Amino acid sequence: MNRRLFLFTASALLFAVPTAPSLLAADEIAPGFAEASAAGVPVLVHVTAPWCEVCQAQKPVVANLVGNDDFASMKKFDIDFDSQKDVLQRLRVQTQSTMVLFKNGKEIDRSVGVSDPAEIEAFLRQAL
Repeated sequence: MNRRLFLFTASALLFAVPTAPSLLAADEIAPGFAEASAAGVPVLVHVTAPWCEVCQAQKPVVANLVGNDDFASMKKFDIDFDSQKDVLQRLRVQTQSTMVLFKNGKEIDRSVGVSDPAEIEAFLRQAL
């Protein structure tokens, strides 16, 4: 009996594997994501949680960069770690304070737990 349960569970997990982020319909990430991707602008998806200290340190740094100067064309989409689990699964994000960077609709890099302003700026520059 345990063998049947194991095989059933394993096969169910095999077919429930989330789709790779590059194969997702762009509009499944967040409202406006599809339009930004189609326009070819750099896109930042920032996964945060209100209780996360690193996230709170990242927010003002990202806010000062995105939409200003060199990053004027970059679009930012905030994803709540606690309430948007479906998006986290599609993006394969496992922790808060994750930043996922897209260029021309494709993921080019991601950063987790970085709050140093210079490192965040260098990370975002990859999409320019």
